[in-house]
Amino acid sequence: MRADDATLQHAVERAQNGDDEAFANVYQIVQPGLLGYLRGLVGESAEDVASDAWLEIARDLARFRGDGAGFRGWTATIARNRALDHLRRMRSRPLTAPFEQDMLDLPAPRETAGEALEAMSTAEALALVAALPQDQAEAVLLRVVIGLDGPASARVLGKRVGAVRSAAHRGLKRLAKELLG
Repeated sequence: MRADDATLQHAVERAQNGDDEAFANVYQIVQPGLLGYLRGLVGESAEDVASDAWLEIARDLARFRGDGAGFRGWTATIARNRALDHLRRMRSRPLTAPFEQDMLDLPAPRETAGEALEAMSTAEALALVAALPQDQAEAVLLRVVIGLDGPASARVLGKRVGAVRSAAHRGLKRLAKELLG
């Protein structure tokens, strides 16, 4: 459990009871990771997609049930769905986005590559992740950027836990090789 998950859970509960300041706290806790995840999926359109996601999050907040980690997964699922919608719209127009072909299946445990990614600038890290196969890239983004565990990442992606862990592991190994090689 992440250190700020208890804080997030408390803020979500207060926001569900109409506390605007608590909703601002929820946003401040979740937005950086969500935006990083979306940058990996839709590139420069991340802020627009995040705005759409937050409209849905705010609209449906009263229906959410769970803890802080569950809330992160719930918001990642909403953001991913908005990203998929965005990519479908972009396909109907001849513009391209970084992970347009198959929306990704991502990796697992945090190891040397995850720590190295944290030490890099966001732009450098996202460029390296963007070079991964799509299934590995999204798994790394969910696991490292948003901080979801294997089961939560699998729920977001609609895949088996083992498939997500494997993709994340392969992606992180590949990143480590790239960084250290």
